[in-house]
Amino acid sequence: MSDLNSLAKALMEIDDLLASCMKCGFCQAFCPVFDQTRKEGDVTRGKIALTENLARLVIQDPDQVYEKLSHCLMCGSCAYNCPSGVKTMDIFIAAREAFANYNGLNAIEKAIFRTLLPNPRILDTLMRVGSPFQKLIMKKEEDKVQDTARAPLMKAFIGAERRIPVVADKSFHATHGKINMPVGKSGLKVVYFPGCMGDLVYTKISDACMKIFDYHGVGVFMADNFACCGMPAMSHGERNGILKMLRHNLDILQDVKFDYIITPCASCTEMIKEYWPRYAEDLEPQYRRLAKDIAEKSMEINQFVVDVLKIQASKHRGGTPVTYHESCHLRMGLGISAQPRVLINVNQNMNLVEMNEADHCCGCGGSFTLDEPELSREIGQRKRDNIVNSGAAVVATGCPACMMQLNDMLSRNHDKVVVKHTAEIYADTLK
Repeated sequence: MSDLNSLAKALMEIDDLLASCMKCGFCQAFCPVFDQTRKEGDVTRGKIALTENLARLVIQDPDQVYEKLSHCLMCGSCAYNCPSGVKTMDIFIAAREAFANYNGLNAIEKAIFRTLLPNPRILDTLMRVGSPFQKLIMKKEEDKVQDTARAPLMKAFIGAERRIPVVADKSFHATHGKINMPVGKSGLKVVYFPGCMGDLVYTKISDACMKIFDYHGVGVFMADNFACCGMPAMSHGERNGILKMLRHNLDILQDVKFDYIITPCASCTEMIKEYWPRYAEDLEPQYRRLAKDIAEKSMEINQFVVDVLKIQASKHRGGTPVTYHESCHLRMGLGISAQPRVLINVNQNMNLVEMNEADHCCGCGGSFTLDEPELSREIGQRKRDNIVNSGAAVVATGCPACMMQLNDMLSRNHDKVVVKHTAEIYADTLK
């Protein structure tokens, strides 16, 4: 009965958000999933109809509810383009949480979201113990351009054909330890939050960010035990895990003095800026105040370099052709589109060439690639085709998750296009 009461309470809260949807169907034109499947149940209007009947359906057929809710990339394109201003992302997050509370998580999800990600020391131990066994599990691709591998023993979880990035032999924080660099010529001090991908997989992104900070005289604080930002747990509706991660990170930052908290990941930035204050409402008052203060200081690396450090694009055009993929969370979640292009144009060895549909989703969506591998591949193939057709030798983006998807799709097609973060491209200009 308590589960039903909890479900009823959650649905009452969702009702207020549903009221503003006019069912106009305008979202059809922007949903990458509907664009691929052409199924009404996959477009935002269809999912809202599902949410309106969630109480009955979750009891009658929970598997169908999960399937429909997981048919969403959480890209935010529907909310970004909605003429009525419907907060669709809030609706879907609340619906997933209501479903997770009623139906529960499986054992693997519980282990990841409630134990592993909120406890970085445990994750460190697993990384240290598991790293030597990567070669036994991972089958490296002969093509070294993408530096990806297949994992035949994990095909039940990630798919037989999926190419995944190789985890770093040593995490960024394990290599550098706790960082507390003094303020330099900029007069600024930042907290660097590398995110899981910038810490464990794409450590070159974090190297580039540190090079940028050093060159511009920006003081840096980085803990050696940040937990995950909580975005993966949120996409699964796991509130308890988010609160554990949030409390852990806020405890680290409560006595740190800084001007900005910078991440190289749009998803992390959006989580910190938009959702940390919301979830902190379930915590003690001091955490609520701190989360709000941190959210106001949160900024993504592209925006920081251009808007705060005032870097301007070069007038030079020439060199290696590079195209730019718009991350959904970066463009629609944070409103950042021009700044990454500025960083590319600063590099006089690069020539920016725009691809067709630069703002179309790449099909990653975090766990979407695991829940819907074939659909993710189909959407990703469209992005790959646009990249290759641009004639670029490099594709840049501002999101490590997008990088992972682009590496996968380009590797599957044996393409030689190099994937880079825009921070790397700018850092290459610094001596």
